[in-house]
Amino acid sequence: MSTTESYSKYNNLDSITTFQILNIINSEDKTVPYVIEKSLDKIEEFIDRVYKKMEKGGRLFYIGSGTPGRLGIVDASECPPTYGVSPDVVIGIIAGGDKAIRNSVEKAEDDTSQAWKDLQGYQIDINDSVIGITASGKTPYVVGGLRDCQKNNILTGLLTCNNNVKASIVADVIVETIVGAEVVTGSTRMKSGTAQKLILNMISTTLMIKLGKVRGNKMVDMQLSNSKLVDRGVRFVSDELGISYKEAEKRIDNYKSVRKAIDSYK
Repeated sequence: MSTTESYSKYNNLDSITTFQILNIINSEDKTVPYVIEKSLDKIEEFIDRVYKKMEKGGRLFYIGSGTPGRLGIVDASECPPTYGVSPDVVIGIIAGGDKAIRNSVEKAEDDTSQAWKDLQGYQIDINDSVIGITASGKTPYVVGGLRDCQKNNILTGLLTCNNNVKASIVADVIVETIVGAEVVTGSTRMKSGTAQKLILNMISTTLMIKLGKVRGNKMVDMQLSNSKLVDRGVRFVSDELGISYKEAEKRIDNYKSVRKAIDSYK
């Protein structure tokens, strides 16, 4: 039996109090970052290899089904507003297409050839990188996608919560986070999903920093698309240039960009 399918050590979940359930879940969730810490070297390796390609215009694709697919889409969709990059720089693809973001698409994950077809829709090539996200490490959609990417000399990475998995033979960099049995047996949207979410945050954030989208600790290319973000941008400019909020507000209103408001200052 794989780790992700192993039985929960909590056998009485349906007979304990709400607080007891919450305490169990919280206690298990606390273990996830410590597991990830053991794989930082592999995460670093993947990021550095992807970065070399992105420097030259390459893109990063996430592929997955169910929860992993949705997590990839969430992470990818947050890059444009946060860092001002084009939506085609980091791309999330889920088995079953956009419909599967909200609703399960039966058997979509069982097709070993569909991921490559989906990737071809983006004219994927050797300048790009693909990371497969699968807690079990054996999702056919992901395994097939990584296999076909390797056949076409595309850099592949794997996020999995099992070891010695089927997908490992088709991944150039393997990130294993063995978080153990879930509180609810087999519910990999819990600790496994948490691990995947944290690692995707690490990957995209670090790449954006290395690509120059962060200055110091500030998102200088973020989209100023609502009043909260405009206020944040004004404060960034005020802090960076040592000017008043009001003066920074005028610069943001004029340049519509944190980076331009800072760089044009004399």
